[in-house]
Amino acid sequence: MTSETGISPAISDRICKHMNDDHADAVVQYARVYGNCSDASAAVMDAIDTRGMDITAQVNDTPTLVRVEFERELADAKDAHHVLVAMLKDIRTESAES
Repeated sequence: MTSETGISPAISDRICKHMNDDHADAVVQYARVYGNCSDASAAVMDAIDTRGMDITAQVNDTPTLVRVEFERELADAKDAHHVLVAMLKDIRTESAES
């Protein structure tokens, strides 16, 4: 019996579609804050794996590839959900304090 660990290409596609369709504003924030791409006006999550996510950000009308590394290796899709939510909460907390 195999365990459901890691993030397969199919799971990556599902997460990216959900994030791009339902949380596009969060993807832009990930690129701006964690991808050091503060001039991003839009962004699309292209892939996610256990170590990070690949984002294409629009910077001055130019597509720019951004890699956001996670602080730790993720176990699975559920772990990815928790980490992405926590990252967004950190962004919101930091901007509320500024």
